[in-house]
Amino acid sequence: MFGRVLVLAATLLAAPAAFGHTYPSLPQSFHATTIHSPEGAEIFVRSGGSGPVVVLLHGYAENSDSWAPLAADLMKDHTVVVPDLRGIGRSSKPETGYDKKTEAKDIRAVVTGLGYDRTFVVAHDIGNMVAYAYAAMYPDKAERLVVMDAPIPGIEPWSEILQSPGVWHFNFHGPDAEKLVAGRERIYFDRIWNDFTGDPGKPDDATRNFFAATYAQPGGMRAGFAQFTAFSQDAKDNKVFEQTKLTMPVMAVGGEKSFGPMQAVIMRHVAINVQEEVVAGSGHWLMEERPAYTVALIRKFLDGPPVAHNVASTADGDVNEERLAPTEYKFPQVGNPGTGSSGVGGIQTVVLKGNPDQAGVYTIMLRVPVHTRIAAHSHRDDRVATVISGIWHIGYGDKFDEAKLKALPPGSFYTEPPCRNHFAETGDEPVVVQITGFGPSSTEYVDVTQDPRKLSKSN
Repeated sequence: MFGRVLVLAATLLAAPAAFGHTYPSLPQSFHATTIHSPEGAEIFVRSGGSGPVVVLLHGYAENSDSWAPLAADLMKDHTVVVPDLRGIGRSSKPETGYDKKTEAKDIRAVVTGLGYDRTFVVAHDIGNMVAYAYAAMYPDKAERLVVMDAPIPGIEPWSEILQSPGVWHFNFHGPDAEKLVAGRERIYFDRIWNDFTGDPGKPDDATRNFFAATYAQPGGMRAGFAQFTAFSQDAKDNKVFEQTKLTMPVMAVGGEKSFGPMQAVIMRHVAINVQEEVVAGSGHWLMEERPAYTVALIRKFLDGPPVAHNVASTADGDVNEERLAPTEYKFPQVGNPGTGSSGVGGIQTVVLKGNPDQAGVYTIMLRVPVHTRIAAHSHRDDRVATVISGIWHIGYGDKFDEAKLKALPPGSFYTEPPCRNHFAETGDEPVVVQITGFGPSSTEYVDVTQDPRKLSKSN
C-alpha cells in the first residue's frame, strides 16, 4: 500500500493537469518557483494575477492547492501568492524550523523574493498560526489579515482547547507515529477530515486521495507532525506577541459546525480591530464545504474601504490618537464603495476611524466623481457630514428631485437621520465628503432597481 501511495503522489505532483478538475488545483496560468529562505528551507510558491498582493497560507491535511477556488477568483484583480508551508507539498522538509515564528520568516522571504512588500494575508488552520506570527513580526507589512477556523497556541482559550479529545492529533507525533501512519496516510487523514467536517461528503474522495498522497512523500509525515511538535514553542512566542496588539483590520472566520464565533474571541485577545464572521452550515474545511460563500466573504473584506494608516500604540496603550493632514488621506486608485457609502462604483472610500460594519463610532471619507447622480436611499444609523471640497448637491425625499437639491460648498454641514431617504449629485468637479456615524451602517435604496450594487452583479 505504501508503494502505491508514493506512486500516486509522484503522479499527482508531476502532472496535475492530467487529472482535470477531480481534485483542487491552482490555476494553470500561475507561475511556479522556489524561494530560498535564510531560515534553511526551500519554499515552493505559485503566483498569478495582477493588482494588490494577497498571500494565501494553507493548513494541515492540505497544501497550497486547497486555495484553488479563492485563487481563481482573486487573480482577476489581485496578485495572488500561494506558497507551500515548510515541510508540506513541494517545499523542502528540513529537520527543524517548524515553529511558526520561523515559518513566518519563510513567508517574508517569499514575499520579498518575489519583489513585493506590503500584502494582504489570508490563512486557514495551521496557516493561521503562521499568519499571526507574520502579522506580529511585520505589522507594517500586513495590510489586512483573514484567519479561518483554528486556534492560536498560547492564546486563550488555548488551555481549554487542549483538553478536548477532538484535538488528539495535536499530541500524535514522533517516530512511532510515523511508523504507524506509513502506508496508511489516507486512513489517518480521514479521521481528521471526518472529525471536523460539517458535511460527511467533504472533502470529496478525489481531494482526500490527492492530499494524502502529498503527505506520503518521503519525510512528509515527519514534517507534518513537526507542525504540532512546535506548539509549545509557538505558545511561548505568542505570549510575547500578544503584548502588542495587531492594529490592521482582521476578519476572523469560523465554520458554524466548528470554531464558529470562537475564532473572533481568540483574535480579540491579540488585535484591536476584529470583524467576526460565521459560515453557516460549514465545518472546518471552508474551501471544500462552502467555497462560493467563503470566497465572497473574503473578497468583500479585502476590497473594503482601506484604513488610512496603521495606528501606532502609545506607551500607555492608547490607540485613539490620530492626526492626519489632507495629503495623508490614502484614497485607493479605483472606486471601492464600501459600507456606509451609496454603493456607486466610481466612489472612492477610506475609513478614518472605527469600522462601519461593526458597532461603534466610525468616520469615513468619500471622494465622489464628477457628474455622479445618486438615487434616493437611506442608512440605518444616525450620521452627520461635512463637505471637504467641491460643491455637493443634496436633498431629502423618496425620489430624486432636482428642485429639492441644495448646493453645499466646502465647509458645509448636513445630517443624514436614520432611515431618512436622501439623494445627491455632483457637478463639474469631484466632491469629498466626510461622514461620521454609529455603526453598523447599511445602505437601502427606495427603488431596488436603482441600487448600483445589484446592477453591477447582474452585468
